[in-house]
Amino acid sequence: MWRNIRIGFFLAVRQVRRASKWTTSLIIGVMVLTFLNLVVVSGILVGLIQGSIESYHQQYTGDVIISSPLTKNYIENTSNVMAILDTLPQIEHVSVRYKAGSVIEANYQTRRETDKADTASGQLIGIDPLSEDAVTGLSSHIMEGLYLTPDDYDQVLVGYFMLKQYVPIDSPDFTALHDVHIGSKIRISVHGVTREVTVKGILKSKVDNVRRAVFMNGRETRDLIDRTDGNAAEIAIKLKAGTDPIAVSEALKLRGVGDYARVQTYADAQPQFLKDIVQTFATLGAAFSSIGLVVATITIFIVIFINALTRRKFIGILKGIGIDGNAIEIAYVFQSIFYAVVGSTIGLAIVYGFLVPYFISNPINFPFSDGILVAPVGQTIRRVLLLVIATLIAGYIPAWMIIRKNTLDSILGRN
Repeated sequence: MWRNIRIGFFLAVRQVRRASKWTTSLIIGVMVLTFLNLVVVSGILVGLIQGSIESYHQQYTGDVIISSPLTKNYIENTSNVMAILDTLPQIEHVSVRYKAGSVIEANYQTRRETDKADTASGQLIGIDPLSEDAVTGLSSHIMEGLYLTPDDYDQVLVGYFMLKQYVPIDSPDFTALHDVHIGSKIRISVHGVTREVTVKGILKSKVDNVRRAVFMNGRETRDLIDRTDGNAAEIAIKLKAGTDPIAVSEALKLRGVGDYARVQTYADAQPQFLKDIVQTFATLGAAFSSIGLVVATITIFIVIFINALTRRKFIGILKGIGIDGNAIEIAYVFQSIFYAVVGSTIGLAIVYGFLVPYFISNPINFPFSDGILVAPVGQTIRRVLLLVIATLIAGYIPAWMIIRKNTLDSILGRN
């Protein structure tokens, strides 16, 4: 067997060297495109949702988020929780939030009694502007106006999905405010308590928790929602680079924070429908990619079959002078592996040297996410092996079909 492998490798090298450069380039090109189809199609589909997940992580939850229990609207003993957070050196920044459902009204100054109120529903979120910006970079999402400062009074940031001019959706189930701009007065109502505020900035984000919310300084929000005990609704945590969110989450639970609130990593806090869509898109991507794999396998089969058929006389002579048929089959298998490995290597260079960095720098702008290319190394290597195995089989079968014919018939060209 070892001798057959050595002879097969020798024959394969000679055949590749003597083959037409155009034919070899064409086959390798098919392998490259097949590899890209296997990796990029599913990577883009998953990347559409992964972009949403990453946005939710970076722009809202932070690395770890502590939120109120399902049975309460706030985190009990928030001051104790904050004291515990101060003891963990892995934590870089913390943002405390106060939240309540609210109704925002825009035309209360000009409408007549017979006019319909111009209202929209959304979350009122009270923040410390500096802490929130340190955790989620909220100031970078100001599309108009200015960001809040700690000294601002009765001024708010409004998510652009709350404003009709930015989201012209004509649906009775989707409410948005008309003719609201920087400097406009709006009225916020929470549990029957109303307060007039001025729009200082408009936020643009693809995270619903930001684009359908109104942000106000935390101390004013506590007064409005009657949260005088200081208990917050959420605490978003940004960790130092290289820190494992799971380890910090478990450390907080061991210190008793889980008795007061839900402690989740950013991955745990993702909405379940996003996780389901990721699985669905991964399945669809695998299905589409498999079609390309089948096409590549058939292409290699045809190329090797035609090659072996046109060299049938040569194969017969090799067998006639004592070359084992297995060695000849191995030669064609080596050829197939050569095409697959070279094509995959070029494909890997394109994916990780160009496509992944490109999509990170230039994500696809979808309404619900900034799409990226998701190509985990482990998964990609598995697909390389899949391509090599499929190509190996596609190269072996036609060689076996030709070599099994009678040696004399092959030399004389008889069927």
